[in-house]
Formats: sequence, structure tokens, C-alpha cells
Amino acid sequence: MSLTIVVSEEGMKFGIFYELQLPRPWGADDERQLYQNALSQVELADRLGYHPARVAEKVACLDLVSNGRVEFGMGEGASITELGPFDRQMEDKQAVWEDAVRCILPMFTHEGWQYDGPYFKFPLRNVVPKPVQKPHPPLWVACSQLPTIELAGRCGIGALGFQFLSAEMAHAWVHAYYNAFVKRQQKLTDYQSNCNIAMVSYFMCAETDEEARRRAEGVTFFQFALAYYSGSRNRERAAPGTASLWDEYQAWKRANPERTERALMGGLIGSPQTIRRKLHRFAQSNVDSIILLNQAGRNRHEHICEGLELFARAVMPEFHDMEPEHQAWKQQVLNREIELEEIDTTPYRARGGVGKGVTIDRLVAAQ
Repeated sequence: MSLTIVVSEEGMKFGIFYELQLPRPWGADDERQLYQNALSQVELADRLGYHPARVAEKVACLDLVSNGRVEFGMGEGASITELGPFDRQMEDKQAVWEDAVRCILPMFTHEGWQYDGPYFKFPLRNVVPKPVQKPHPPLWVACSQLPTIELAGRCGIGALGFQFLSAEMAHAWVHAYYNAFVKRQQKLTDYQSNCNIAMVSYFMCAETDEEARRRAEGVTFFQFALAYYSGSRNRERAAPGTASLWDEYQAWKRANPERTERALMGGLIGSPQTIRRKLHRFAQSNVDSIILLNQAGRNRHEHICEGLELFARAVMPEFHDMEPEHQAWKQQVLNREIELEEIDTTPYRARGGVGKGVTIDRLVAAQ
């Protein structure tokens, strides 16, 4: 899996997100071409003024190479597929993540650091290199469950979540995040807070809504694949090489045409006018950043590039111009000059499903 975040230097922040999907059948050169296309799309985004910052394992080294452009995203893992190889369980993954945060983050600032926690032990060492950004790059946590958004606020860390079902849902969870950050913050260890809430959304921009939906067909495969590997009701998955996820997806799609169509109606998929209208609703909810998920299923490279260019030309400038107003609101909230309503998030925790007992709306509802 690869995750790339790109953010603007000024104005409302936009980014791109990758899981690098490659449905069967696989050609001999398909994997290389997939990565080459993704790199071309990142370069294009940079030329269009989005300003790239890549999240990688060797954060400090990459921060040096990029002259301080890295943002460090962390996460618990969301499925048995991810946790199983490391002998971790769903029930203790949050505790393991918290222990890892306490172990790792002081390595950015301490010349000598040792740690003896319940899950991780680290002898006295000076971890080098140190990052360019002081004391460390901005911190994010992947919110694979809705309550993690509130947890991120309490921890004083940026929340990287998935798209909300509605502007009302976004409003409720943004309030929950900011209230936790301002009123109930308890850091896991000594680090610099990062007050930001970002939303990942399906994305495809074209001249018409119909053309954008046609070009974004891979979104439904992305949903199906995510559900297959992340579903918690049945933790067993077919052994590698024994099942074709693409074939299973095709069978599901034939049996559920209405759900396929509904999925393509969501996200930031459509003409510039449609995407602009949707973005205004989320801007009113005071989401800080929008991360665009382009590559999904068999979405075509040239369509992704054309969509990025059209969006940068026809939509992005308007939202850059709105950023000073948002930053003024944000500063007033952080200064406690504006008191946000404590909204009950219980009505906004439901997710939809796609059959086989697994939910797929990870990108339709924030996890």
C-alpha cells in the first residue's frame, strides 16, 4: 500500500491518496506501470500547485531529503489481514498503537532514548538522522473507526478520516474533534500538537457528471475490496492465490446494480459545478483538508490526470480564497473565544453495507 498526501501552500488544503489497486488479470508489466503512473500523477499534482509531502516509514530521513515537507501519519490497523502477520488482535490494537507512539516520537528529539513499555522495548540509543522540522513533522492518525476522530482530538493529533455521509455528520464529528482537542486534550507523550481534521474522498472530475461517473467506475471495486479485507464479522479470509477478488466483485456488482450506481453518486465525483457544490457543504462544516482518492480499481491514468488538471483550474482557486476566514474561525476556537456545541455523535455512527455481512462505506462514512 502507498499513501501520498499533497497539500497546498496557501488556502484550503487538498491532497491525493493512494492504495495502488491492481485487479486481476495481472500482466507481466502491470505492477511497474501502476507505480510509474502514480508517480506521474504526483508530479502532475506538484506542477498544478498542490505541494507534495509523502508519508513514509523513515520519516526523519525523508524529511531531510524533502527539506522539511513530510507529515507523519500513524494508525492502528483496521483488519485481521493487517494485524495477523504481527500476531496482534483487534481487541488490543489501540493499546499497541498508543505504546508505539510513546516509544517512537521521542526518538525525533532525544539524543539518547530508551523505552520499556507493555508492547515495545527499546535500549538506550540515539536514533539518527533527526528531522528538519522541529521538534518533528506534523502528526496524524488514520481514523479507521469513527470514534477515533474524537480520540485524535484528545491526543492532540491530526485526524485523517474518510468521507462523511452528510454535511450534518461532518459538522457533528468536527465539533467532537475540536472540543476534545481544546477541552479534553491528554497527550500520549511529549510532542507538538497538530490541530487538523482531514477528509479522504473518492474523486473524479470531468466536464459532465455522467462522464465523471463513467471514469470513476473503479471506486466501487475499491469499496468492495476494502470491505472484504476489513470486515470484522468473519475474520477468516481466503488464502492468497485461492480466490479472485475481481471475480467476486463482478458477481456482487451484477447482483447489486443499484448500490453500484449509488456509490458513484457520492464522493467528489462529477463536473466542476457538482464538486464545487459538494465542497461548499463540507467547508461550512469546517473540515480542514480534503484528500482526493483518484486511483481505484481500473481507473485510467489519463482520466486521473485530466481530472486533477480540471479541478485545479476550475475549482481549487475558489476554496483557496476561503482559507483566511476558516483560519480565523479556527484560532477563535483554539483560544476559547468561540465555544462549540457538544453534539451527540451517536446518530452519526451508522454505516451501510454491501452484502456478505461486511460493511464497505469506509469512504462514505468516516471510520
